[in-house]
Amino acid sequence: MLSIASIGHSQEKMIDKAGIIAFEASVPSFEEVKATNNSVTFVLNPTTGEIASLALMKGFQFKVALMEEHFNENFIESDQYPKAIFKGKIEGFDMNSLTANPKDFVIKGTLELHGKSKNISVIAKIRKTSLVCIISSKFSVNASDFNIAIPAVVKDKVTNKINVEIISVFKYNAAKQ
Repeated sequence: MLSIASIGHSQEKMIDKAGIIAFEASVPSFEEVKATNNSVTFVLNPTTGEIASLALMKGFQFKVALMEEHFNENFIESDQYPKAIFKGKIEGFDMNSLTANPKDFVIKGTLELHGKSKNISVIAKIRKTSLVCIISSKFSVNASDFNIAIPAVVKDKVTNKINVEIISVFKYNAAKQ
């Protein structure tokens, strides 16, 4: 957590401790494989555009308790790999240019999951109001890129391509912006 809080050198970091990450790895005609974590920490340096996030793997909740148990024990191995970390930078980020209408930005960085790191580049929609800055993105990653094995018994029910959605709401003092 300290490494995430240390991005950049600015004293004016924005922090969201209730960010959301949802993922889906469903295959049509089978039970939905979907989970949400509503307590993800996001840190944004509004001066440099550096961004980081930390999600505890046991924070992902599924509709079916057994699916959650299998996720933590058989897929993600949460006891051995308890968190997912992203560190990156929003290209061309300028807090002062944001409006209530979302603008597209490219975020490039490194996602660390299941003991493996992978460089990723995603499109994010960013907007701000008088009270908050909202960052949202939808993208996909492959389980195989992070050495997450899908057991043969469920190979036809879970896809390797995992659709991810993130939402972070940063509150700030408008007088400082």
